[in-house]
Amino acid sequence: MLLRILDRLEEILIATLMALATVIIFIAVMHRYLIGIPFLYPILFPINLSWAQELCIYMFVWVAKFGAAYGVRTGIHVGVDVVVNQLKSPWRNGVVLFGLLCGAFFTAVIGTMGAKFVWGLYHTDQVSPDLEIPSWFVYLCIPLGSYLMCFRFLQVAWGYIRTGELPHHDHAYVEGVEIEEPGVGAAGVTR
Repeated sequence: MLLRILDRLEEILIATLMALATVIIFIAVMHRYLIGIPFLYPILFPINLSWAQELCIYMFVWVAKFGAAYGVRTGIHVGVDVVVNQLKSPWRNGVVLFGLLCGAFFTAVIGTMGAKFVWGLYHTDQVSPDLEIPSWFVYLCIPLGSYLMCFRFLQVAWGYIRTGELPHHDHAYVEGVEIEEPGVGAAGVTR
């Protein structure tokens, strides 16, 4: 139950940040080009959108950190497994498990270093240039995203130990789109 809530929160955070960043960038670009139209200039000039670029950069960094954890969970994270797949079963299992545990260790180290960095920033008055939000909040994505990714590596490793299966992504699958099987009509009747 808690894992499903975490999965959903992760997906909602990623989708929301991507959507908001896209809308903000669109508005900022439209503002920049429409301000050149003489009759719109007096209306648009007082609107200051200099903060939009900085906010979108931060949003995409947060998306990248949490998206990497999502990628590990769903099996879409980048991996080079050509040689690993050529190995025989006991060696392959060991190499896969070793790789997952190395990923967990690496992300735990990055998370810990990020947490120390954020803790140090928390005790300063540093703020971002345009938005003037505390710098520690901007960098909070490093420990949060890295620890979530570490958890996802351990989750995948535990599932691999229990079942011998890794999560994999079907590139032909698109959520919400049904593909009709060849030879079967729309009503499920074989032709």
